[in-house]
Amino acid sequence: MAVKAISFVAKSGTGKTTLLEKVIARLKELGYKVGVVKHDAHRFDIDYPGKDSYRLTAAGADTTLICSPEKLALIKKHAVSPSIEEMLEEYFSDVDIVLTEGFKKSSMPKIELHRRERSATLLCRGEEHDPTLVAVASDEPLDLDVPVLDLNNTEMVARFIEQYFLNQTH
Repeated sequence: MAVKAISFVAKSGTGKTTLLEKVIARLKELGYKVGVVKHDAHRFDIDYPGKDSYRLTAAGADTTLICSPEKLALIKKHAVSPSIEEMLEEYFSDVDIVLTEGFKKSSMPKIELHRRERSATLLCRGEEHDPTLVAVASDEPLDLDVPVLDLNNTEMVARFIEQYFLNQTH
């Protein structure tokens, strides 16, 4: 079974993380197990000098797993970043829905966030027409070929995602 994933895309500063936080909480209230992938175009570290896991990775470990009674973290070095599809298949088979932040060049279905004061144009309906766009969450009315959701109505966005996946016939 394919992992059910949808990506939130927008220009920087539009509020992707804030909306994702609220949608995750609402989907959890509806009884779903939710996974999240955050795309980071920059380098990041979850390991810090002085920590045992950092020392083990610095010693040359290609994969390090940190595990406690509540959670685990996997640090896996790679020469080339895996595709979002590979990551979903490898790490998210145990959840109902995966929400991603970013991955605007992927083939995943997308919800674009739009704020009037942030930008007059859309990423997926402007110079380029992204066929994977399934909705736009906006703080102003827009005339588009996909549903326009109220950016400030978390319930509406969460229910759209729920219905989108219920209506899929994979």
